[in-house]
Amino acid sequence: MRIGIFYGGSTGNTALIAKRLSELINSARLFPIANAVRADLEAYDLLILGTSSWHDEGDRLQSDWNDAYDCLREAQLEGKKVALYGLGDQMSYPDAFVDGMKALYDLAVAAGASIIGKWPDKNYDYTSSAAVEGDYFIGLPLDVENQEQLTEQRLATWVSQLQEEVGIT
Repeated sequence: MRIGIFYGGSTGNTALIAKRLSELINSARLFPIANAVRADLEAYDLLILGTSSWHDEGDRLQSDWNDAYDCLREAQLEGKKVALYGLGDQMSYPDAFVDGMKALYDLAVAAGASIIGKWPDKNYDYTSSAAVEGDYFIGLPLDVENQEQLTEQRLATWVSQLQEEVGIT
């Protein structure tokens, strides 16, 4: 199975998480979304999309993803699986915790992808998130500002979950 990790972020934390994911899934290839083209997205069976919740005024997506909006919107992702991770700050921005994941989710679903890697809404302290459906986040939410001590275990558990969901080790 070909696995691509595509990420965009404003402070470097999203890239650090992408790198750590590539270490945990050593067959995965890293792509800053700012350097990716549609064919890159279409070349993988499993796409892991990562974003921060930083966004420009009026835009739903972090600026790298906003610039790559058409690339993802036009990608043909039928038959592909997409897992999402998002970075947010539940203390400073409790009303929009990891909202960036929802924008990527909507684009991936519209492009025909199946979403995997949902994560339980437990042990977080926020007011509102567009990235929650029922009792689950639509991907893995990480808060490296306020819950850094939980990040490594969450990543390891999530990677195991993804591997089980797609049948790889």
